[in-house]
Amino acid sequence: MNLKQILEKHYTAFDRTKLEPDPLQFLHLFSEERDIELIGLIASIFAYGNVKQIENTLKKFLIVFDRKPYSFISNFSLSKDAKKISCIKHRFYNEDDVLKLFIILNKEIKKYKSIKQIFLQGCNISDENVKNGISNFSNHFLNSFLETFSEVSAGIKFMFPLPEKGSACKRMNLFLRWMVRKDELDFGLWKEIPASKLVIPVDTHIARICKELHLTKRKNVCWQMAEEITWNLKKFDAEDPVKYDFAICHIGIRKLKF
Repeated sequence: MNLKQILEKHYTAFDRTKLEPDPLQFLHLFSEERDIELIGLIASIFAYGNVKQIENTLKKFLIVFDRKPYSFISNFSLSKDAKKISCIKHRFYNEDDVLKLFIILNKEIKKYKSIKQIFLQGCNISDENVKNGISNFSNHFLNSFLETFSEVSAGIKFMFPLPEKGSACKRMNLFLRWMVRKDELDFGLWKEIPASKLVIPVDTHIARICKELHLTKRKNVCWQMAEEITWNLKKFDAEDPVKYDFAICHIGIRKLKF
């Protein structure tokens, strides 16, 4: 088989039955679009570290949200809710970072009603890909933190990465994949953005396998690597190059042979 056939075989094999372990499994617990969108953003922000760490943190959030993430965030108040999330931290996000994140999410949801509206205001459909959209989205939130708290911690900066600073923006690209693509794994809620504009979320698994497959010549994980891999995957599916991400990533996570 040639590489396209192999990629298509793996894409077909890694269907809904292979969803766990993946932060995407938490989005599939919800049916309301606004809940899916918010749990998706939170799941992506906390999607670093080992799989078990990620699962444990997101399970804590589910308990706090009482399975109603949009309601919890849109009605969040320091007086009644701060204590509920005060015990949640994740690797180098401390309790203060997490609390401030929810204060800002509450502020932005009250103003814009949805995460999609925030992203779309900084996204130009004529752009080659979502790079500028991600940059504007991250800067929107970083500015909101700065206006509200007069400072932005290292943890908050990591939550909202900037491609122009070299970050591969893996977690932000992952969130966009969930929101934009449509199949039995991804939700396709943001129909305003074509799947062809997405960039693959590059982590260590994607980087290693894509190097082996000669989909990138770059040694270090960065935005340019993510663009290069995406560009090469477009040779196999120009309209939906990022569809192969889940399969490639999970082959790496499960230590399977490609």
